[in-house]
Amino acid sequence: MTAVGRESAKLKRSERGLIPRQLLRILQRHERWRQDSCLNMIASENFSSDAVRSMLKSDLSNRYTSPEHFYMGTKYTDQIQSETEKLAREVFEANFAEVRPLSGHLADIIVLTAFTSPGDTIMSVDAVNGGYPGIAEFGYPKVYGLRFVGLPFDKHVFNIDVENAASRIKQERPRIVIFGASLILFPHPVRELSKVCHDIGSIVVYDGSHVLGLIAGHQFQDPLREGADFLIGSTHKSFFGPQGGIILSNNRFDRIKMSVHPAIVDNAHWNRIAALYVALSESRRFGRRYASQVVRNSKALARALDDYGVKLLGKERGFTESHQTIVEVSPEGGMSMAQKLEKANIIVDVGVRLGTSEETRRGMKEREMEQIAGLIARVVVSNENPRKILKDVHKLRKEFKGVQYC
Repeated sequence: MTAVGRESAKLKRSERGLIPRQLLRILQRHERWRQDSCLNMIASENFSSDAVRSMLKSDLSNRYTSPEHFYMGTKYTDQIQSETEKLAREVFEANFAEVRPLSGHLADIIVLTAFTSPGDTIMSVDAVNGGYPGIAEFGYPKVYGLRFVGLPFDKHVFNIDVENAASRIKQERPRIVIFGASLILFPHPVRELSKVCHDIGSIVVYDGSHVLGLIAGHQFQDPLREGADFLIGSTHKSFFGPQGGIILSNNRFDRIKMSVHPAIVDNAHWNRIAALYVALSESRRFGRRYASQVVRNSKALARALDDYGVKLLGKERGFTESHQTIVEVSPEGGMSMAQKLEKANIIVDVGVRLGTSEETRRGMKEREMEQIAGLIARVVVSNENPRKILKDVHKLRKEFKGVQYC
C-alpha cells in the first residue's frame, strides 16, 4: 500500500465514525487504482514525495495572512513565504520570485493584468497548434478584452516559425509575446525572437507550466537567460511540487505584486507554499539528475513507439526534447485511443500526450519506457483486448512504487 493509502487506512481506524464512509471508500478505491495499478502517462501530472504531501495537512492549511498584516499571528507564516521565495530565486537563478499564485493559469492572468489594458494585443501559440487555451482567443483574453494573435507555427518541425513570427510581431506590435505551450516538444525560439520583441517595446513571457521541472534541472532551455522578462508556470507538471503557480523575473517586480494581492490572490494557501519549499529543496539537490532522465525516457519511449509503428509528431527532429511524446491523431481518434488505454490502466489525455515525468519520478528508466511502448502498441497497433494487458501493467507497476529524486 502506498504512503497515502496507509494514511487513509490510519484515518479509518483512528477516526471511524468521523470520516464519511462513502467518501473514504471512494478515496481508497482511487488510490488503489491510480497509485497501485496504473501507469500514469499524463503529461500535466507528477508524483510528489511524502515530505511534500505532509506539508499540505499541516496547521498552515487553516491560516490566513496578508501583505498589510491585517491578521496577527503570522510571523512564522510570513517567514515560510520569504524562505520559499528565496529558494525559488536560487533554483531558477532569478532576482524575483512570486509564489502566491494558486495555479499556472492564475500566474498567466496576473502577468496579463499587470501589463496590459483592454484592447491591447498579445501573441502566443494558438490552441490549434498546441498553445494553452487559457491564454488563447477564447480564454482570458476574451474575458479581459485583449486581442489575441497566434504566432506563425511550422507544424512540420512542430515549433514557432521564426522568420514569419518576427515579421508578424513587427506588424502587430503586441504588448506581450508569450512563449511556451501545452503541447511542447522542443525549445521555443526565445533567444531568436526576444530582441525583435524588445525593439518594439513588447514584454516577453515564457509560460513554462509544462517544462518547469526541466528548466529547474537545467534541461530544455533557460528562458530568463535567453531574453524572457518573465518565467511563469505550474508547480506540479514536470516540476514535482504541489498544485500551484509561480512567477519569476529579473525585473518589473512592483506591478506584479500589486496584481497578485488583493486583485487576483487573497488567501494563498500557505500549506501549499510550504510544500513548494520542500519540492524546491528536492529540485536543488536532485533536479539535474531527474530532468535529464525525464528527457532520456521521453526519447526512449518515442523511439520504441516509432519502431512499433505508432505515428508521432516531431519525428524529423528526433521526436522530443521535453517530457512529452505526442501521438499524431485526430481529436476523435485521440478520445478513442485514450479510452482504450484507460481500460488497460494506462492513463493518458485525449490529446495523447505521453508524459514521462511521473514514471521517471518513480524510478523508471529507458528499459521500462520500452516496455511501456510495447504495452501501448498492443492496444493501439495490435488491437489486443485491453483487459488482457492489465496483468502486465500491474506487474510493471509493482516494481516501481516508491518515489525517487527526493
